[in-house]
Amino acid sequence: MSAGRIYTGAVPVLADPRQAGGGGPPAPAPLFLLADSQLLFWADAHGRLMDRVAACTGPGAPRAAYLGASNGDNPDFYSIFLGAVEPIGPAECRMIPADPSDEDRAFLDSADVLLLAGGDVERGWRAFQASGVRDAVERRYHAGAVLIGVSAGAVQLGTAGWPVRDPAAAFATWGLAPFVVDAHAEGEEWAALRAVVRARGAGARGIGIPTGGGVILHPDHTLEAVRRAAFEASMEGDELANAVILPPGG
Repeated sequence: MSAGRIYTGAVPVLADPRQAGGGGPPAPAPLFLLADSQLLFWADAHGRLMDRVAACTGPGAPRAAYLGASNGDNPDFYSIFLGAVEPIGPAECRMIPADPSDEDRAFLDSADVLLLAGGDVERGWRAFQASGVRDAVERRYHAGAVLIGVSAGAVQLGTAGWPVRDPAAAFATWGLAPFVVDAHAEGEEWAALRAVVRARGAGARGIGIPTGGGVILHPDHTLEAVRRAAFEASMEGDELANAVILPPGG
């Protein structure tokens, strides 16, 4: 494995496609990828992270949807979400279950903020595929809605997920973030993330989000670590390189 690198501040993850094409549809909102729910309640000297989410939704109170398929639609976790969004004054909140009704689908199709909950990555992903929620989330993202992925939800927004303790069985996920994502696995030194990135070959990249931390993928295709330093694994030819991405200001 090659020597590590340390980055501070926003790090480019891809060339900005708007610079090449000139024009085209508006850029999507930032993607908020969180290791756990801590950042939903976190603030620094510049304000609350959730205020940054609300600022991306435009004027008026946002409509917020919670997708809990990965945790079996546990109402306790939905209650945490309600507490987190209360300060931004959503016009309406709704839990979208693994098997949504027509009313649930209609609400999802108009939501300004979508939170993809933590839990079991594979369980949630299979449910999203079976119900058609997978396509609905993509539509909302490209229409400008803000997506927040927490733990398993953050993994699903990346390019690959895998069954618990079986990275060799990785499967494709949304890929709205153009890299593999793993969360709160720093105690295992990101072993599964490294394995998945290595298996994907030259050019593959992975981001590990430690407990209590997050990363924001901005519309200009730069990546910002929040609160905790993020880990990066990338394939450079046949070599697996590693780096640390520090939050702005180090």
